[in-house]
Amino acid sequence: MAFPSEQDLAEVVGPLAAAVGLDLESITVTRAGAKSAVRVAVDADDRPDLDQLEDLSKAVSEEFDARESSGALNFGPGYTFEVTTPGLDTPLTQLRHFRRNVGRLVTVDGGQARIGAVDGDADEVWLIVPGEKKKDAPQVESRGLASVAGALVEVEFSEPPADHRDLVGLDPEKYRALRAQKDDK
Repeated sequence: MAFPSEQDLAEVVGPLAAAVGLDLESITVTRAGAKSAVRVAVDADDRPDLDQLEDLSKAVSEEFDARESSGALNFGPGYTFEVTTPGLDTPLTQLRHFRRNVGRLVTVDGGQARIGAVDGDADEVWLIVPGEKKKDAPQVESRGLASVAGALVEVEFSEPPADHRDLVGLDPEKYRALRAQKDDK
C-alpha cells in the first residue's frame, strides 16, 4: 500500500479533531523516505489549548498505529507527526476564519481593513475601512466571502483607533444602517 494521501488522513483525523472540539484546517504530508512528516493544523472558536492539542495528538497517534498494524495505512519506514494551529501566514478562507478574527486588522486586495463582524446567514464579512485621510471617519463595507478569501491577519503593536474599536462587533443591521447613512450623503 502506498503512503496515505492527505485526503486519506483527513478522513481519519477529521472525526478525531471534532471529538475534542477542534476543526481540522489542513493536513500536509511531506514524503522524504525515512524522514516523512505528517503535519495536522487545527483550530477552534476558542483558541485550542495545550490539553486539546495533546488529546488530539494522542488519539491520532493511536489511530494511526492501529491502522498501520492492521494494514489499513502504511507510512513506510517511518514518519514524524505534528499537531499545530494555523499561523499568521495562513490565509483566511472560510467564514469561521473571519469570525475567529473579528476585530483584527487584515490585508485584503492590497489594502488594510479591520474585520468588524461576520454574517453567516448572508455569507458576508463586514470590514471597517479607514477613511481616505487620517481625520476622515472609517467606513463600513460588506463583502462576500469569495471577495475576501485569502486575507491575511496583520500583527498590530498598538491599540486600534477608538473609532475603529467602536465599530467592531456590531449587529449586521447596524452596519447596513451606517452604510445607508453614508450612501444618503
